[in-house]
Amino acid sequence: MRDGQPHQHSDGEAAPSARVALSSASVYPESTASAFELAGRLGYDAVEVMVGIDPVSQDIDAIEHLAEYHRMPVCAIHAPCLLITQRVWGTEPWGKLERSAEMAQRLHAETVVVHPPFRWQRDYARGFVDGIVELEADTGIAFAIENMYPWRASRRELQAYFPGWNPVEQDYANVTIDLSHSSTAGSDPIAMVNELGPRLRHVHMTDGSGSAKDEHLVPGRGNQPCAELLELIADQGYSGFVVIEINTRKCSTSAARQADLAESLAFTRQHLAAPEPHFVVSSTGEVEELGVSPRRSPRSGRPR
Repeated sequence: MRDGQPHQHSDGEAAPSARVALSSASVYPESTASAFELAGRLGYDAVEVMVGIDPVSQDIDAIEHLAEYHRMPVCAIHAPCLLITQRVWGTEPWGKLERSAEMAQRLHAETVVVHPPFRWQRDYARGFVDGIVELEADTGIAFAIENMYPWRASRRELQAYFPGWNPVEQDYANVTIDLSHSSTAGSDPIAMVNELGPRLRHVHMTDGSGSAKDEHLVPGRGNQPCAELLELIADQGYSGFVVIEINTRKCSTSAARQADLAESLAFTRQHLAAPEPHFVVSSTGEVEELGVSPRRSPRSGRPR
């Protein structure tokens, strides 16, 4: 699949299954252009563009050219709402979201990923929930609010986000779940997914060890229920994008970075795969379904 559409059954009906995309943040310090090249080479279904300090990531024409050249659709735009991107596309928060929606519309992406406002962005934060509703109605784009975490310093927790770091508790129509952020927050992503139900719009697949740092580990290398969450959303019929968003800054070579991206893709695809029905044929020739074959661990090859 290279056109952003679901895979097809042999009878022509669309198969509702999740697709796996690569966040351009996952290749940093390599460029946004490298993300498209690597996504195509490794077999990803799409790219999520993190609008950041790379000028190419801010340029709609440049991103459109990359998507066309690599035949790699853009599934989502991550708005520039990190501390390091506070001056990207100006300093007015609503203007950043409007420009993110414009990029999404041009690139046929259905989702803009947004962090909750910082508490010190008082006017923006005060009208945030209602403003997101209005933006979605005006643009036709889903603004999927991402779960964050409390900031910790000297045994104290600082509530840096308003109306809160946990979007599950708010009335957002669309939410992004990030498993590195759930690790840092000490929250349960499985419970979050179950509580969200159809409000789960987008998943950032990554991992964490429970550290106070936002680690963004390769899935399976931390303590988050990455496999369980993927299997859960597959069983629930989730048909959105699962986006690999890992930290590869410590990779000493491009080959090591590529290996981490390939491992993350393989892990995610394996656990998203629906279990195969298990059948037996009776002595009378009737086919009986006994259930489903268990998924197998990618490391042991044995049923878990």
